[in-house]
Amino acid sequence: MKNFTVPMALVDFVPVILFTVTSIILQRDLYNKMSKGAFALFAAGTIDIICAGSCKAIYKLLYATGICDMEPFNSLFFPVQSIGFLLAGLGIVAMLTHRQTDTSLKSVAPAVVTGTSLFIVLMVAGVGMIYTGLSVIAVKLKKPALIAAFVISFFLLLSMGYLSSRDFTQAGINWAAQGMNVLAQGLLLYSVHVLHKAGMADLFLGR
Repeated sequence: MKNFTVPMALVDFVPVILFTVTSIILQRDLYNKMSKGAFALFAAGTIDIICAGSCKAIYKLLYATGICDMEPFNSLFFPVQSIGFLLAGLGIVAMLTHRQTDTSLKSVAPAVVTGTSLFIVLMVAGVGMIYTGLSVIAVKLKKPALIAAFVISFFLLLSMGYLSSRDFTQAGINWAAQGMNVLAQGLLLYSVHVLHKAGMADLFLGR
């Protein structure tokens, strides 16, 4: 028996909404700086993350209301989210390190495995690439103080990811993970909003 409640499930939608708004801002502002391949990676990754978070929140809501135990929504969350962060991170790195006139897209084929260790590695790598790329943009826009916000958000996301791999049948672990996720996504949205206002859409990323 899992200790889920309706308020807990509804709070789970908050970081999903925050990340969705953040993703829309980034996709609009960075679109003209990415090749088709880089943008495809970034867009696919952010959509993966949003879908994973939505499925997890819907799963909790269905369980808490006693409608059903939609286990596939629960079991897919961690691998789909981790791969999403990796793809989005690769898109950011490609934008910053490669000439974006090349529109070719190399295929990324994640291996089929069991367990969570690989997915934790993928998540850390993806989140690290995204936040490093955004930190570079922050410096270029003369907003270096935002790096601190990115670092805090990064560690909050890692802590949330670790808790997500633990026993989620306990209410305390759920609330702790949700709180960290809300704070992480709130910091990310705030930082991206500041970059947007500072002219991220018009920034020239010369290499």
